[in-house]
Amino acid sequence: MELKFLFFLLAVTTLSMAANAQVETKYRPIRFLISGALEFGGDEIANVLFSNGDDQSVNAGQGATISVGTQIEFPNIEKFLLRASIGYKYLTTQADNVHIRLTRVPVQLTANFMATDKLRLSAGLVTHTGVKFNSGGLGGNMTFKSNVGPVFEVAFYGVGISFTTLHYIDQNNKSYSANAYGVTFSGVIPGMKKKSSF
Repeated sequence: MELKFLFFLLAVTTLSMAANAQVETKYRPIRFLISGALEFGGDEIANVLFSNGDDQSVNAGQGATISVGTQIEFPNIEKFLLRASIGYKYLTTQADNVHIRLTRVPVQLTANFMATDKLRLSAGLVTHTGVKFNSGGLGGNMTFKSNVGPVFEVAFYGVGISFTTLHYIDQNNKSYSANAYGVTFSGVIPGMKKKSSF
């Protein structure tokens, strides 16, 4: 299911780029989407101990994400948008002698309602693929599988807040909450324009 969803997003993104390469018009129903997020939360996957006595938790929902995708408008349905994206989510630690990291590939599809010209309400589904924890050689590495869960967002002027509900299962079938709340950033190319009434 995840691979089919990923191929669907790639196909939609390709169609978006092809549509944008055609003759320019004032109204473009398909736009290139760029987004990012800083997220926090989730269960502790690992705890890193430093030589000065400090420690740092590596949490399943935490990390910074950069994503690309497509935004689709529907001419006969005002204020309604679809967004599809694929990204890279990354978390590291303060350790300077080893590269400890948690990496994921988020795949997301949301329905969006423009409550006003600048206020966007969003709900949809997200999953993470390629979830890996690398200990930098200090211990065992771990891989995880993610479920498909809901994601919600409220954004104003391209800056928003989000909440995601997910869980990971490691290779030993242990489950971790990957729920996350965060701050999001997004924009489309070319920029949004009001539809012509002609």
